Amino acid sequence: MNVTRVGLGSVLRRATVAPRIQSNQLIFRRAAFKRTIKTQTFLPEAAGDILNAQRLKRPSSPHFTIYQPQLTWYASIAHRMTGTALSVLLYGFALAYLAAPGTFSSKKIVEQVKKLPTSVKMGAKVLLAAPFTFHSFNGIRHLLWDMKLFMNVKGCYQTGYAVLGASAVSTAALVMM
Repeated sequence: MNVTRVGLGSVLRRATVAPRIQSNQLIFRRAAFKRTIKTQTFLPEAAGDILNAQRLKRPSSPHFTIYQPQLTWYASIAHRMTGTALSVLLYGFALAYLAAPGTFSSKKIVEQVKKLPTSVKMGAKVLLAAPFTFHSFNGIRHLLWDMKLFMNVKGCYQTGYAVLGASAVSTAALVMM
């Protein structure tokens, strides 16, 4: 175990009292803090374990207890969730079609959908249209940001509400088709 004295005493002393060293040296020496800390030497192999233990204690970002939830925060989470859901749906259907093309043919899917009640069809349309429209319009919003447009707080909120409104209107239009 090594004992090291850490502090800014000598550096601060030289920087602040250099012109009048003689008169203020004793006062400043007593006022400048120094503390003794104990350091411990570890093997290089233990560095990874220490780093992983420190990472587990870090808060997530943004820290939920500090930041107030905002429209942009919710829109970002929803954009990621809708993108993931749409991707899983697309790849799942594509893999199912590759695995059993006879079972997942368009003709058989249309026949199965015709047998469903109207309320189930409408619900399925909403579940497909809402993420699709939101993700599409929010993607356009991100493209506008990439072009350095609406990059202030007012613009972020205006485009956020525009995305929500356009998503609602286009979801309703797609469901009624």
